[in-house]
Amino acid sequence: MRVVIDTNCLIASIPTQSEHFWLYRAFIAEAFEWVVSTEILAEYEEQLALFYSVRTAQMVLNILSVAPNVVFAEPYFKWQLIEKDADDNKFADLAISIGAEYLISNDKHFGILNKIPFPKVNVVTIQNFRTLLGWDNL
Repeated sequence: MRVVIDTNCLIASIPTQSEHFWLYRAFIAEAFEWVVSTEILAEYEEQLALFYSVRTAQMVLNILSVAPNVVFAEPYFKWQLIEKDADDNKFADLAISIGAEYLISNDKHFGILNKIPFPKVNVVTIQNFRTLLGWDNL
């Protein structure tokens, strides 16, 4: 299963005491393929450095750069479907271009994508993704 993960979910999954740490464990267990682009990696780095530290940002990017279940891709078309926060379009555009099963985000701006019939992007919250993966009781 290929997914695109919004920065807010990545940030929430890092602390071992976080209720969303399961996402990191599922990633390490190769329960899904995490698709990233150059632009998304740049945002991850920037936001992780601001939220945690430069060292944490570098560590996360190092893990993503060598993990066997990370797919590097670039969107070939800019759909610009999210008007309320145009910066979020990089995630939607990538999800569309690689045919991701899900875009994982807790950001309300992505909700518009569930209302657009074409191109179809299945946006789910991190909590719903846990259920979809069957990691509810782990």
